[in-house]
Amino acid sequence: HRLTMFSVTYAQLNVWLTSFLWPFTRILALIATAPMLSHQAIPIRVKVAIAAFISLIVAPTIGAVPQVTVFSADGVMIIINQFLVGAALGMTMQIAFASIDAAGEFIGMQMGLGFAMLYDPRAGGNSVVISRYLNTIAMLAFLVFDGHLQMISALVQTFQTVPVSANVLGSAGHARGWQTLATYGVSVFSTGLLLSLPVVTALLIANLALGILNRAAPQIGIFQVGFPVTMLVGFLLIQLMIPNMIPFFQRIFESGIDQMGRVAAAL
Repeated sequence: HRLTMFSVTYAQLNVWLTSFLWPFTRILALIATAPMLSHQAIPIRVKVAIAAFISLIVAPTIGAVPQVTVFSADGVMIIINQFLVGAALGMTMQIAFASIDAAGEFIGMQMGLGFAMLYDPRAGGNSVVISRYLNTIAMLAFLVFDGHLQMISALVQTFQTVPVSANVLGSAGHARGWQTLATYGVSVFSTGLLLSLPVVTALLIANLALGILNRAAPQIGIFQVGFPVTMLVGFLLIQLMIPNMIPFFQRIFESGIDQMGRVAAAL
């Protein structure tokens, strides 16, 4: 029997490695920063395996990549650029979730639950209980609406709008991409306030009513009565709001996916 020898040159090995490594870096950066996928409950090995699996599917579809040695100065620069693109897109979706967190903070403060904190492993610190509650519902809704798949699909499409050879740290024109991402951060306050407005308004009316009651009958002891009343009103309104919150969450997620495309186009 004759044995056939396969010889692989360094140049061929470099082509195979780069065509996998560039998309892998961008996808792994998204997984490391995006909501749901970056959760601490998911082991790092699983995150890397997901990124590698998606990269194997995506690599043949992105066309020609720069023929640069991986560990050269140009190669390292391309890796940094891929990481920045993936991280920028992941942060865009994080901003969408941050607006839901902000709504929970606003509601919690008005309900008098500002001091009721829970450790949030996702945020790496303490957050208001209502914020955690809304965030849990938002994560479930995100999975139901296939938000995680839409997010990965939006990332894959960026290989056309922001090719591997693009330098996102370059000219002033690329600064528009980072400016677009920073401008989207404003939605944390505007969307968060819109989401929390029904509860915040009702609790403001409840507090005004308690203030008038305190002036009319000071002997009631409004400080003893006020806290449970605002809390009960808050919980009742959140219960009434939940069915209407889900479509609102869907609009927030769709806005986040659209914004990912805008950030990529601007980069």
